[in-house]
Amino acid sequence: MKDFRSGAEAYDRFMGRYSEALAPPFADFAGMAPGVRVLDVGCGPGALTTEAVHRTGAANVFACDPTPAFVAACRARQPAVEVRQAPAEECPFPDDAFDVTASQLVLHFVTDPARAAAEFVRVTHPGGVVAACVWDLASGMQLLRAFWEAALRVHPDAPDEARRLRFGRPGEIVELFRAAGMHALTETKLTVSSRYEDFDELWSSFQAGVGPAGGYLATLDPDDRERVRAAMHAELGGPRGPFTLSATARAARGVV
Repeated sequence: MKDFRSGAEAYDRFMGRYSEALAPPFADFAGMAPGVRVLDVGCGPGALTTEAVHRTGAANVFACDPTPAFVAACRARQPAVEVRQAPAEECPFPDDAFDVTASQLVLHFVTDPARAAAEFVRVTHPGGVVAACVWDLASGMQLLRAFWEAALRVHPDAPDEARRLRFGRPGEIVELFRAAGMHALTETKLTVSSRYEDFDELWSSFQAGVGPAGGYLATLDPDDRERVRAAMHAELGGPRGPFTLSATARAARGVV
């Protein structure tokens, strides 16, 4: 599983604001309820882990992530939760251990999705639920869509995430889960939003080098970075003052 090398604080400024908003509706979709044992795979700094704790109690929540900074951040945020460092393809938990295994905004970064899905099934008891969600990068995630449209104006060969990353299109997660042997498969769209005080606040979140977009921006010289900034500002309609962006994730769940 590919990890994020930047710190948890930088991630929170960039994407955490969206993952925090996404956690409650995704937890609803996954069926997190009092007394349910939950595994959060690819927990990051702990947005979904925290939501699970609120619903079912820390003793029933476990988490893993391959990135040391995220593991440390999640442990600090939820010290009563057992958080282990491990990729999605190697969940460090026993067979049939959980009622719900959930993975929020992770599958598109997993090196071997089929192996990860098999692990989700292994650690979930028969009759339990596996759920995952990924941003609709092609049309549903305004922040990243505007960035990559701007980057493509400056460099037509920019590595647009919507072209490279999987599972943001209808049916893709469902097909992965079907191949892993799950049944009663369903999918939906979950939409959240985030408010920015101004465009400078948004742009500063990219400059920490978080994720594919931030990493790409860091490779550009100062002139090209400024060109991308101007193009993104225009792509968003030239906001002056506060504005809000929406983000839609495609979510799927299956029964083991």
